[in-house]
Amino acid sequence: MKIDVSKEIFFKTARSGGKGGQNVNKVETMVEGYFDINNSLLLDDAQKLRLHQKLANKINSEWLLQVKSQTHRSQLGNKEEVIEKMNDLIALALKKEKKRIATKPSKASKEKRIESKKKQSETKGERKKIREWREGQ
Repeated sequence: MKIDVSKEIFFKTARSGGKGGQNVNKVETMVEGYFDINNSLLLDDAQKLRLHQKLANKINSEWLLQVKSQTHRSQLGNKEEVIEKMNDLIALALKKEKKRIATKPSKASKEKRIESKKKQSETKGERKKIREWREGQ
């Protein structure tokens, strides 16, 4: 289930480091995107709770989901990347996890385990020192 949250993201820009030549010192190309999960109209309460749990390390002190990009030389490229990252993060967090089906070990695997334990026991038994029996004991 893919939700497009681009309409609810607000952006801040800043000067970024890295490539860009003189552009780096003049143009604000780094883009930070913020998404207010609590006030979103696109998500229901269960989805909001799930996002808070799954993306806790990406949520700042104002309860905003924060993503930034500074890889592109243009502000527009970074803005598009922030939107893409944000949508991917949310989609991944909302994806339902498959429940694990418990299975029993097969007869062959049980026998193999017991055989390996016996082999290990023999190996360790061979390492023991042999006591010399003295007369009179």
